[in-house]
Amino acid sequence: QVQLVESGGGLVQAGGSLRLSCAPSGRIFSIDAMGWYRQAPGKQRELVAGITSGSDTNYADSVKGRFTISRDNAKDTVYLQMNSLKPEDTAVYYCTAALRGRTWYEPAYWGRGTQVTVSS
Repeated sequence: QVQLVESGGGLVQAGGSLRLSCAPSGRIFSIDAMGWYRQAPGKQRELVAGITSGSDTNYADSVKGRFTISRDNAKDTVYLQMNSLKPEDTAVYYCTAALRGRTWYEPAYWGRGTQVTVSS
């Protein structure tokens, strides 16, 4: 079964940067929107950023101006560049992919998650 595989998480000081990457373990057909969700301890999972195959994007208000999502359609790979990181960005970040005709709020595939920890 094809899975999404994230990489790039880690520990960083406040104000620092990290770049997350996500690629499928095999070919996934009919993918459209891809995105990144996160879940902090004791909080609900939330959409951080989403991007369509046409490069339309959507960001949570809390990350606008600091995070940038991008993708390589040929490889079904999605990236999340995170700058000016804050301790409140600490969470497990999950990569997602939605089938054609679905939005980034309706993912069909999830990665296992990568931990991002921002120290103050």
